[in-house]
Amino acid sequence: MKIAFSKPSVPAQGAVVVAIAEGGLLSATAQSLDAETKGSLGRAIAASRFEGKKGQTLTLLAPAGLAASRVLLVGIGKPKDFDAQAAQAFGGNAAAALLSSGETDAAIAIDTFPVQPLSPAEVAAQTAFGARLRSYRFDKYRTKEKKDEKPSLKRLTVQVEALADAKSSFARLDKLAEAIDFTRDLVSEPANIIHPESLAAQAETLTALGVEVEILGEKQMRKLGMGALLGVGQGSEHESKLVVMRWQGAEDTKAAPVAFVGKGVTFDSGGISIKPAGGMEEMKWDMAGSATVIGTIRALAARKAKVNAVGVVGLVENMPSGTAQRPGDVVTSMSGQTIEVINTDAEGRLVLADALWYTQDRFKPKFMVDLATLTGAIIISLGHEYAGLFSGDDRLADRLTAAGKAVGEPLWRLPLGEAYDKQIKSDIADMKNVGGREGGSITAAQFLKRFTNDVPWAHLDIAGTAWSKKDTATCPKGATAFGVRLLDRLVADHYEEKGSK
Repeated sequence: MKIAFSKPSVPAQGAVVVAIAEGGLLSATAQSLDAETKGSLGRAIAASRFEGKKGQTLTLLAPAGLAASRVLLVGIGKPKDFDAQAAQAFGGNAAAALLSSGETDAAIAIDTFPVQPLSPAEVAAQTAFGARLRSYRFDKYRTKEKKDEKPSLKRLTVQVEALADAKSSFARLDKLAEAIDFTRDLVSEPANIIHPESLAAQAETLTALGVEVEILGEKQMRKLGMGALLGVGQGSEHESKLVVMRWQGAEDTKAAPVAFVGKGVTFDSGGISIKPAGGMEEMKWDMAGSATVIGTIRALAARKAKVNAVGVVGLVENMPSGTAQRPGDVVTSMSGQTIEVINTDAEGRLVLADALWYTQDRFKPKFMVDLATLTGAIIISLGHEYAGLFSGDDRLADRLTAAGKAVGEPLWRLPLGEAYDKQIKSDIADMKNVGGREGGSITAAQFLKRFTNDVPWAHLDIAGTAWSKKDTATCPKGATAFGVRLLDRLVADHYEEKGSK
């Protein structure tokens, strides 16, 4: 679907989308259309349960007095709450209603209500961004879709007076949307397509944007002493990889970078501690943390962010075989610390242990944020609404929380502490890779903390937010790319050089 912008006008064909505020308050364009159709909009609202609440839609087909084939009313809620996220939802809900409607063209009229916090240009850009995100589809393997299941909408035009400003605001958002779609694609691919070697190759495509990409194989990692990461992948036929992506966007190329580290288990069978068969197919997206890191670096490079950034992803496949790691094995991490592997299904923390240590040791970053679909326990704690945040650095935690709130990717901070750390004490090694059932997400974070040294660090457990089993206003069910917008906003708000855009 192509996004375009134009000055306001009633289209001669296709659909017209207008905003309706809570209480049935019509926007200026809606009022004009209501007059032209001799009160049809008002009568339709009165005859339905449509009240203009956020997310509600109502369609008028073939309205008398208009050349347009339909008018779509989209509820936006209270005007005073119509912020960037609400504008994105407005665009996303409009796109969702029209994508497979049979319409090929649609126009969204951008109007402002009293006390609305955003300018018309920003509303237009955010509306287009929401529509762009909601129109995503991963359908490359579908060969027999019915005609009425296929998207029909080819062009969506956002109409606003402040045309130049709207286009300018959308340009950056469009690059971010490309990175989000790229991330969603990686997470959606099956494990026979995305494995450590092919995911590393996908990361290498970022060189076209000016990113320096380095891929370490098992021989190099063994020389570095990455026994924790290598142990996870030793049961697979696919060679484990560590990918390093560097974006040097600051004027001072030697300035300390910001660093993002991702868990990339391209398929997690559980290893010898094998998972139940039911739902195991979902473990293709156990590499979502690494995909988010790759997508974030892509987003920063695409908009030429004035920051030095490093992305490091550990890529492995966790499979059972005659060479697989066994429960009870002891491995030595790059840090020199030894780990007793109690459960081979607690493998992501082993991958991150070496990736985190490598990142802080080589790059001496301003901070490290790791992302991982690490524990099922975080879903028990927070459901699918929030990602878990763990950090010993209050400033970094506060900045991450604020960025998440601003973009609609919320975080909830959980505690760390010595009592939790004691749960991973091993009888024969420096630590074991799991504690008890209690506080499982916290003990996993405590494990990671042992490999961060003195660098400010935060861990985001995205197990409950990386994949959605239902549609939302701006994301069809499936891969969400949770974290790309959050990290891009974190960098933009706090770590780019002045004057950057």
